[in-house]
Amino acid sequence: MATVGTQASMSLDGFIADRSDGVNELFGWYFGGDKETPTANPDMTFRTSEASAEYLRDFEKVGALVVGRHQFDVADGWGGRHPMDVPVFVVTHEAPGDWAYPDAPFTFVTEGGVESAIQQAKAVAAGKIVGVGPGDVAGQALDAGLLDEVRIDLVPVLLGDGVLMFGKLGQAPVMLGAPRVIEGAGVTHLIYQVQPNS
Repeated sequence: MATVGTQASMSLDGFIADRSDGVNELFGWYFGGDKETPTANPDMTFRTSEASAEYLRDFEKVGALVVGRHQFDVADGWGGRHPMDVPVFVVTHEAPGDWAYPDAPFTFVTEGGVESAIQQAKAVAAGKIVGVGPGDVAGQALDAGLLDEVRIDLVPVLLGDGVLMFGKLGQAPVMLGAPRVIEGAGVTHLIYQVQPNS
């Protein structure tokens, strides 16, 4: 069965983007080292520390993604090809009418919310990881008991305000297991297993 997890670069005060959705302060670690990690996008190669490069190799195990419409819009639909080059399920109230890449592996889930999107993603992930985008969608998945794993790329910066990693949780508190810790350059990777509700 596919593992369902979420991952994001996050500030020490819990934000994945600043007030204007900027993320520049959070992604410096992707380009702060000398170990190259190519992506499916030939124009994007990460250059990280060796430890972060090893951590990023886990992303090869992702078989499908679930993201919110806001993340999709901010990324401009990744130009029709997500850097992980896997099927993407976009949770939205309405599919975009001007989507320029109708043959790209993007599915706009307009009914059933995050639960339906995760179910569809599992069906195509072929036992691989289903990645859930951060923000409100990750919070909805956590509230619904659908997340197995949380990966935080903790960056030593305080943003003061912005977009929260899990939006506004409705089912707090949520207990996580002890983290696996990987220290990179300019980032600390934390991998948590979500504990079942008792």
